[in-house]
Amino acid sequence: MTDILQSFCSFIESAEFPCVGAKSALARDALTLLAVGAIDSPASDVEIHRALNAFSASLDPDSPIVRSFVAIFDGPDGLGEEAFETALWNRLQSLHNLDVVSGQAWSEVVNADPDSPHFSLSIGGEPFFVIGLHPHASRPARRFEKPALVFNSHLQFEKLRADGRFEKMKEIIRTRDAALAGDINPMLDDHGDASEARQYSGRAVDEDWKCPFAPQDVVPGKEKTRQEDVA
Repeated sequence: MTDILQSFCSFIESAEFPCVGAKSALARDALTLLAVGAIDSPASDVEIHRALNAFSASLDPDSPIVRSFVAIFDGPDGLGEEAFETALWNRLQSLHNLDVVSGQAWSEVVNADPDSPHFSLSIGGEPFFVIGLHPHASRPARRFEKPALVFNSHLQFEKLRADGRFEKMKEIIRTRDAALAGDINPMLDDHGDASEARQYSGRAVDEDWKCPFAPQDVVPGKEKTRQEDVA
């Protein structure tokens, strides 16, 4: 394991880190980590897209184990919150565009409109909630030494809701995060109440914020299933 991947594992293991779901995933060897180039460059987009597609195809929605995919970038380390937000959405737009040109349609279980309260990012036919981390994040829980994007399966969250684990885990995480930061994260909303796109970068945004993401339609006749993608 490279130094940066080991550093990320130590970050998750630290007593201060509030997300018990990530801690559980790490303990169960359920984190897929990928070290790549700069977050403000498209150079690694194809590599991330390929790895994320493989991760999507390997997910078992019936498994009780929560898994996450993490892309850890080697910089830049000096991005402020707005610059990081721009880089994050540029990467997500590029990953979506790669889906489109390969014929992969948006997941049918979530909305592709980033203004919709039912929006989740879709890559490889799998809907994801994305968490951005970087050195200059205002929330301590988002403050990692390198820029990183954490992809959490929306369907796994729905599984947690169905079996009653989600609400308990959510309350534990929010309580721990508030204790770490000194206040409650003002951007937190449950799926279906407000667009989760507002939460991805970790920056506090106002009601007039417009998500810089434009979903594209797959060319008719080019659609493929996840099975076709894996074959």
